[in-house]
Amino acid sequence: MEVARFTVTAARTVILIAALCAGAPALAAGAPTYDLPAGRLADVIPLLGRRAQISISVADATLWQRRVPKVTVGPTLAATFRRMLAGTGTQAVEVASGVWRIKTAPPRAGNGEQVAHSQPVPDAPPADIVVTASKRDLALRDYAGSVSVVSGADLTFGGAGGTDALLSRLATVSSTYLGAGRNKLFIRGIADSSFTGPTQATVGQYIGDARLTYNAPDPDLRLYDVQSVEVLEGPQGTLYGAGSLGGIIRTVPNAPLLNVTGGSMLSGVSATQHGQPSGDLAAAINLPVAGEHAALRLVGYGVSDGGYIDNPLRHRDDINRTSIAGGRATLRVVAGDGWVVDLGGIVQQTWGDDSQYADAGGPRLERASAIPEGFDAFYALGDLVVAKDLGSLRFRSTTALVAQRLDERYDATPPGGVPQVFEQRNHTDLVSHETRLWQPLGDHVGWVLGASVIHNATRLSRTLGAPDSPVPVTGVENRVTELTFYGEASYRLAPWLTLTGGGRLSHTALSGAATDPLPAPSLFATLARSAIVADRDTTRLLPSAALLATPVDRLSLYLRYQEGFRPGGLASDSGFVRRFKGDRVSTVEGGLRYGTPGLDPLDLALTVSHTRWNDIQADFLDASGLPSTDNIGNGRIWSAALSGGWRPLPEWRVDASFAFNDGRVTEPSARYAAFLRFAAASVGGIDRIPNVARVTGRLGVDWQHPLRGDLSLHVAGWGRYIGRSRIGVGPVLGAEQGEYADSALTARIGTPAMGLTLGATNLADAIGNRFALGTPFITGRSQITPLRPRTIRLGFDFSF
Repeated sequence: MEVARFTVTAARTVILIAALCAGAPALAAGAPTYDLPAGRLADVIPLLGRRAQISISVADATLWQRRVPKVTVGPTLAATFRRMLAGTGTQAVEVASGVWRIKTAPPRAGNGEQVAHSQPVPDAPPADIVVTASKRDLALRDYAGSVSVVSGADLTFGGAGGTDALLSRLATVSSTYLGAGRNKLFIRGIADSSFTGPTQATVGQYIGDARLTYNAPDPDLRLYDVQSVEVLEGPQGTLYGAGSLGGIIRTVPNAPLLNVTGGSMLSGVSATQHGQPSGDLAAAINLPVAGEHAALRLVGYGVSDGGYIDNPLRHRDDINRTSIAGGRATLRVVAGDGWVVDLGGIVQQTWGDDSQYADAGGPRLERASAIPEGFDAFYALGDLVVAKDLGSLRFRSTTALVAQRLDERYDATPPGGVPQVFEQRNHTDLVSHETRLWQPLGDHVGWVLGASVIHNATRLSRTLGAPDSPVPVTGVENRVTELTFYGEASYRLAPWLTLTGGGRLSHTALSGAATDPLPAPSLFATLARSAIVADRDTTRLLPSAALLATPVDRLSLYLRYQEGFRPGGLASDSGFVRRFKGDRVSTVEGGLRYGTPGLDPLDLALTVSHTRWNDIQADFLDASGLPSTDNIGNGRIWSAALSGGWRPLPEWRVDASFAFNDGRVTEPSARYAAFLRFAAASVGGIDRIPNVARVTGRLGVDWQHPLRGDLSLHVAGWGRYIGRSRIGVGPVLGAEQGEYADSALTARIGTPAMGLTLGATNLADAIGNRFALGTPFITGRSQITPLRPRTIRLGFDFSF
């Protein structure tokens, strides 16, 4: 991919992976065989080089990202390379004794080179995508569930975006739009509200094996220099535990490469219609630290997105500029005897000058608010990963520390009243650890066993009043400690039929307290409050089962059952603290997949699921107009998703996806039922589960055309439609949103090492109404959250 290419010259480059010692051109007859795992060439080739005692290079650094299947090293290296490279569009040639080069196929053999072509051979397994989020390195064809894998090249084409880059490519993932660093993500129709309260997120987010958040918003890290992002639709309770009701999103960053020095840079300037200009800059560098024993990879970026909302009341234009600065660092140490240690860190700071909502029914992109609604979001993560390849077994242990801070301001001015401000500070500290041992699925069996411990502490404090002297109002502090043991195993009942079963035993300890509570008026109230904040424990068993059939080549059929849960907690309600219960989902899912996206001329995926959701946790506005949380009852969700890709010609690819969600509260709680009776006469469909559009669709086109030599033209575009939904629960949050279309078109001309990009987003300059609530207070104004207006970006990328 263009931002992760490492080349020694601006033209064609050879990156040498040195073996521990250069050796024979082929394996000795009768030598023991061994397996190489599926994955990227960048990961597999060093293993082959060390074990076969040969040197292997590539003629084009972009080939490092090609994926290869699991192979058994056979009697000759030429045969091994043929099986490994089948279907990848590459070939391996032996240029000297013990020295091999991988390059683009089909070249002609000559000058005495031994050629291992990438043409399929009868016993070669087909190339496939490896789902690393399965925690067992399952091939896509062996994964019984709905999964999407988006490559890093797609995510950074036209600029280094954040979560928005992922949303633009998938119809099944949705988000609120409060602003970078403060949004909530939803998958498969499982959603609770537009703003972040004490409830745990419904989507688990990970970078590698490290958990990013627990009950804090999406940090919206920039997806620069990443290998891929995997989305597993939920629930994913067996493998990921609490907070994976909707599924998980796992970012796979590019790992440090040994013996490689190189880097990349991506920059751009943008002009936004009706708004201010923007700019972005990102860079990555890979440095060997101790030859074949250690390497360091550094990533840094900065983004400044110009504002486009005007505030005539304060006589300010383009008030909502957002700035982001951050970076990542990973040190990889190969400690010997198969041990690999990664020490990493992430830091990102986000500043928002003001909110991005506008008044509905008024002039375009204007809001008359008396108070600036700026926000600051800070995120930091440090992790330590220890891994070892034990032959047929693999071991990995991951420990991570996270600090996340979100400070927000809201306009709480009553209609015709004096200005008031509501300030909310959400401070979260997370410690997580997981150790697992697994055996990848082979001809008969594959399994994983693991244990994890998580401790999360969140303090939500709030003030309300005059802008220069707001007074504290009741907040809450929630502490959760979760200890779990889990296991999952797959067994091939027949070569075409695989049975999978597993379970997770979780023990959760909850505690909390009020912050700045109202004075207790009596001894009875004091005792009641004491009972609310008392510690309490919960133990849950989450079973799972799946059946996968592959009756013909490239076709997989599956049936899956899975459960998930979220623990309860404390919430502030009208100045007092109240407890809410944990919720639980159970899902039955059936689906099929044909072909492999990006590898086969035609691929297709279809899934249909039914979810039962008990004791739904949802955020609403209490009697004082402040955000709170409660259990609103039981519900059910029907979901269906269809996606596919078609390559009619080698230069063209067309992809399309469609998602349908129908979620209803079928057994409302007494409090929610009273609201339904009140609102039913004036608002239809109010019993729908909020914040997920009933219908979402996407269409994308990609065209790549070689011009001369390494010079090529790449054009990609997409259009996306988001249907209607409701903001949340309650009289104010029951308003409709959605029903808009978005689009983008990007063109790049250049070589693998250097290129110019011209792109445009929101081609129709639509306003729309995205999924968010500008301020949770009743201000006498209807609100919309518009799309960023039409934006043109000119970019430049370079790698060395």
